[in-house]
Amino acid sequence: MLLENARYYNEEEANDPAFAAKLANLADVYVNDAFGAAHRAHASTEGVARVIANRGGQCAAGLLMERELKFLGDELQKPAKPFVVILGGAKVSDKINVIDRLLEKADTILIGGAMTYTFRLALGAKVGKSLVEADKTDIAKSALEKAKARNVQFLLPTDNTVATPVKTDKLNKKGKPVIDLVNPRNNSEVDIPDAEEGVDIGPASRQAFAEVIHKAKTILWNGPMGIFEDPRFAEGTFAVARAVVEATQKNGAISIIGGGDSVKALNKAKLGNKVTFMSTGGGASLEFLEGKVLPGVAALADNS
Repeated sequence: MLLENARYYNEEEANDPAFAAKLANLADVYVNDAFGAAHRAHASTEGVARVIANRGGQCAAGLLMERELKFLGDELQKPAKPFVVILGGAKVSDKINVIDRLLEKADTILIGGAMTYTFRLALGAKVGKSLVEADKTDIAKSALEKAKARNVQFLLPTDNTVATPVKTDKLNKKGKPVIDLVNPRNNSEVDIPDAEEGVDIGPASRQAFAEVIHKAKTILWNGPMGIFEDPRFAEGTFAVARAVVEATQKNGAISIIGGGDSVKALNKAKLGNKVTFMSTGGGASLEFLEGKVLPGVAALADNS
């Protein structure tokens, strides 16, 4: 039986006990195969399982959920060395808990995306108009210090692709001004000029990152290296994707892609079927990698 989307009901996200009990009346056994929603304590992910478990019914993980827990959990408990972590995306604040946790196990951490510019700012460099979290430089410095103390190689891009942001009269679907990025070029200087914005890792960084990735036995990748949605700024992300695939296919590395934009980028590069595992979770993957208990998984723990 296929029911309509539970999110049409406010009671779903509120994890309303009466709503959960109503749904639970439809089943004798509960199987959760929605890892991407497992970090939410909603009626369908946590409430129903609790009701069924309390009346003695079985609650189990589905086959996809089982694979997610295997690769994001078991495989990363004691990863084969060298263990290389690749982190990109916009915000250091989104990934700092993952960085802290993985510093305990990683041999090398590679940083790309707009996160780069917060780290660069923390090191005293100029970042121009790049997307940056100016109030998070202390967090970035702390991560660099922890990496040094634990002898973890922590690599930032040495060059980048930059472009000049120009305001337009257009609005996007959310009603925000559309910014055009013009005159893209490679910048090999530490500083980014005031009028320019970093949009991708540069050629030297792509090569350096690829060399590290090729030597890895376990790879975890979460987050793009630049604005890969724009073909002009996708090469950094695609170069990392090719390196991850080569390490997997030629060297037998275990490659785990932590959901979200990394999966989109791999699929866009038509390489999605050539890595070991691609997570279906975005926020769920990050929270699980941070070591948080996911309500949708915890609800299965005693009855799986």
